[in-house]
Amino acid sequence: MRDAGGGMIRRRFGLPVVVLSVLAAIAFAAQWIQEQNRVYQLVIATGGKDGEYYAFAEALAVVVDRHHPNIQITVLATEGSPQNLELLEQGKAQLAIVQSDTPTKPSARAVAYLFPEVFHLLARSDSGIRSVNDLRGKRVALMPKGSGSYALFWAMGQHYRLSESTFTPVVLPPNEAYAALRQGRVDALFRVIALGNPSMGELLQSSRSQLIAIDQVDALRLSLPYLEATHIPKGTYDGAVPTPTEDLPVVGVRAVLVSHTDVNPAVVQDITQTLFEFRNEIVSIYPRAAMIRLPDSMENLGLPLHSGAKAYYEHDQPGFLIEYAEPIGLLLSVSVLAVSGLWQFRLWLAGRQKNRADTYNLEIMALIDRMQIVEDLRELEQVRLQLFEILRKVVIDLDNDRITPESFQSFMFPWEVAITTLRHQEMILVNMRLRQERLSEISS
Repeated sequence: MRDAGGGMIRRRFGLPVVVLSVLAAIAFAAQWIQEQNRVYQLVIATGGKDGEYYAFAEALAVVVDRHHPNIQITVLATEGSPQNLELLEQGKAQLAIVQSDTPTKPSARAVAYLFPEVFHLLARSDSGIRSVNDLRGKRVALMPKGSGSYALFWAMGQHYRLSESTFTPVVLPPNEAYAALRQGRVDALFRVIALGNPSMGELLQSSRSQLIAIDQVDALRLSLPYLEATHIPKGTYDGAVPTPTEDLPVVGVRAVLVSHTDVNPAVVQDITQTLFEFRNEIVSIYPRAAMIRLPDSMENLGLPLHSGAKAYYEHDQPGFLIEYAEPIGLLLSVSVLAVSGLWQFRLWLAGRQKNRADTYNLEIMALIDRMQIVEDLRELEQVRLQLFEILRKVVIDLDNDRITPESFQSFMFPWEVAITTLRHQEMILVNMRLRQERLSEISS
């Protein structure tokens, strides 16, 4: 009787347990399927539509969608870094690009260092401005209030004792500021922007302006430690008539990709993966993305890392140490002769990478020479195709470590000079054709 009663009790309670287990399994399965099919809609706050942040964000959105279609990124134009962090704090943006000097917000977390941005101080040739101190008594175009460029100018100006009483600041949107410099309504213009920006090169030529050195970098860093010493290489904005005429010392800051702390770590990890594992695809859309680099293990990005980015940076570390424990021990015990051999191999490999980059540069220079004598638009189009084919090869070589990032950066300057020269030659040929057609009409 006891056994029969026990069986009845087990049957009485067993059925509900089975039903609950099945329902729980179905619920977990439904949740898993929903999570797998979920599309994450993210807004990235950038800067003006003509700026580097906006262009980079558009390229990133395209490549992220290509490899992670469940992540949709909408690019939002803004007034600059301070507003971007405000939007992040308010939950109106989930990602943002900011300058490394921007005061942070509690919700902001670092994802990655992006490309460097350089201080550009342009002065009209007839203004008498040859240094930062010469801005006294002059009219200087500044970017809009709230932008990173505006804040950085005043931070730098304090070091040189510049104030609104010592010169005339003219605050304008970028396009209006450029027009004011061309028309002589201001004597100088200041903007922080990525090196080699095409609009900056066009402005230097059309406004008869020159770049002004910003020295005293070490002294500036005493009060502005986020600044980096850098330079604008000779010929960056024109190779035919070198602009600048020599390497020009300036300062710069880093652009940083940040995320709201509440963004799903898996999503941030996927975006970080895209930045580094599919960088060549981003570079093909936005070439200056080649300067993005993995942070060093001890490097401080200025604010805490997002857990998703940290997971990407650290995901291989344990496996690496376990897998290579014996080779590491062996390397520590090798003789001086073996170390010397490895060093010689490194020098040989570096020379090979440089030679490969030099070969591409020589091809570019040959194409520039060819452009000067081209008299047919169809032939010029063939030159254009060759230019972009060379860029494609260089990007592939960069991704496969056949050339270094430094060599790629050096390559980009003659390549952009070639593109500028090609466009100039194209304009000349188009104008010649139009003149010939008009002459034909007149003669007939």
